[in-house]
Amino acid sequence: MAEIIGVVERLWRYPVKSTGGEQLDSVQVDERGLAGDRLYAVRDGAGKLGSGKNTRRFRRMDGLLRLGARLGHRLDGPVLLDPLGRPVTDPDAFLRAFLQLDDVELAREDAVSHFDQLPVSVLTTATLDWVREAAPCTVVDERRFRPNILLRTPPGTPPFVEDHWLGHEATVTGRAGPRLAFLRSSERCVMTGAPQPGLPHAPEILKAIFASHDGHLDALAEVRRPGRLQLGDSLTLA
Repeated sequence: MAEIIGVVERLWRYPVKSTGGEQLDSVQVDERGLAGDRLYAVRDGAGKLGSGKNTRRFRRMDGLLRLGARLGHRLDGPVLLDPLGRPVTDPDAFLRAFLQLDDVELAREDAVSHFDQLPVSVLTTATLDWVREAAPCTVVDERRFRPNILLRTPPGTPPFVEDHWLGHEATVTGRAGPRLAFLRSSERCVMTGAPQPGLPHAPEILKAIFASHDGHLDALAEVRRPGRLQLGDSLTLA
């Protein structure tokens, strides 16, 4: 029997990878993910993308989380916001001065995806409440974990319920919205505790997640059917 797993409480997209996101009332979801999500990134001269970590694809650029970004309806380019939330008129010049790197620019996604793994991240309020209890001395909200969908779960739902969705698909209850296939969870990194506007440095969050859940938190999904998602939608697990 199909099971309602929660109600969409907040929708987030992150127009520029590794910067602050924007909340949406509704959004089109296609095979790439939420329209405009991580469509842009800060890219260096070697082609690496700005991130909170150093890997083969990514270059650590401290301070990106202090910035924000938003997109217009036509997805024709992001507005970069400084740490005070003010629009930046020359993003490339600002980024070079702010990051103290002379080889960076704001770049649109080309043949190489800007996503770390899968395109849609879903986090429940049950798991978020667990994090608050595990790290009571700091400020916790979903921005720490950069989900696309924050799902309000029924009272009594256990934390890490997202684990039980893996291998299943979810749809919007009562209408032909997007179909999401949950495949795995995110392994968390130092960005979880990195400072950003309104949220202080909090390394204890990552320590708690590794101690209790092997560093994993959320459910990552592919989009099996496109459609529109909006606040208040109920998701049903098939």
